[in-house]
Amino acid sequence: MKLADHFYVALDCENAVELAQFYAQITGLRIETFGVSLDEKIGWIELRDEKDIPRLGFQEIENYVAPTWPTGITPQQAHLDFAVKDLAKSETEILKLGASKTQFQPGSPKNDNYSTEFIVYLDPAGHPFCLIQRD
Repeated sequence: MKLADHFYVALDCENAVELAQFYAQITGLRIETFGVSLDEKIGWIELRDEKDIPRLGFQEIENYVAPTWPTGITPQQAHLDFAVKDLAKSETEILKLGASKTQFQPGSPKNDNYSTEFIVYLDPAGHPFCLIQRD
């Protein structure tokens, strides 16, 4: 039984505008502010696809604490994966957008059921995400 028409991920953060702009540049999705200017304080923003379907949401919360991945008292809770065709080129671009590469890299499993390579980064709010090499 299908209950939902679609699903998407929403990330808590300190600055919803900054994080939405970061992920909009990665995905090419459109920022939806529900009539509020990006210059104003916004508590909820979505990234939507060409059919106006929400794909990512960002919720501004007070006292946001970034994940302390891979260890520490604040778990990652969730992470996003982005398939790319050129991992090295994509890394250069992602770092220009404000991401940081994590010191700890768990390695890239190579088997028939998984990607060939991946690298873990942190977005500007500290959420871990991966770029995955896909042919």
